[in-house]
Formats: sequence, structure tokens, C-alpha cells
Amino acid sequence: QVQLVESGGGSVQAGGSLRLSCAASGNTYSSRCMGWFRQAPGKEREGVAVIDSDGSTIYTKSVKGRFTISQDNAKNTLYLQMNSLKPDDTAMYYCAADSLSYDCYLRAYEYNYWGQGTQVTVSS
Repeated sequence: QVQLVESGGGSVQAGGSLRLSCAASGNTYSSRCMGWFRQAPGKEREGVAVIDSDGSTIYTKSVKGRFTISQDNAKNTLYLQMNSLKPDDTAMYYCAADSLSYDCYLRAYEYNYWGQGTQVTVSS
């Protein structure tokens, strides 16, 4: 079992920045893939960024160059630095872990552990 707790969400104006954190506990060594996903009202959950245990990353096109995913293995914490935020980034952001896969993708259905989410609201 892996427990995930997100923090760092909030309200910001367009062009601003936020850093999300995800504290992981439990059987964390079993999860090769960690990721950030988001879901806006009325929309499907989408992958934002994922990172594997080797540090390789994948980003969805809309956040490339603006968001950075990173992890601190000593602290068992996953981060998402979000810069140049846009109103379209408004969503509930979820941290997720995949303990079953070797290759990591932005596919939400492959992740078997989820946090409770943290809200990000970007105003124009």
C-alpha cells in the first residue's frame, strides 16, 4: 500500500506560479512511476506529468516549458512546479503512483494509488 497526500494548491492570477507537493508513505519503493494528473469540472482526468525512478519525465503538450515534475527520494516527496499559469490550468490536481508498470505513461488508468487532490484555481 502507498499513501499519497498532496499540498500546495491555491488561487493565483494568470502568469503566476505554484508548487505542488505530494508526500508518499508506505510501500513507496514498489512504485516505479509517479505522476500528476488533473481534472476540471465536466472533463476527464488527464495526465499532466510523470516521472520514473530513473528520473525520466513525460509532459502533456499543454504544460511543456511551464511545468516541471521532480522528486526527492530522500523525503519521499513528489513535486510539480507550475509557472506561467493560465486559466485553463484550473483543476483539481492529483498525485498518483503506479506500482504495476515498468514503463511510465500519462494514462490515468495505469495508476493504482491516488491522493485526495489539491485545488488549483487560476484567474484571468
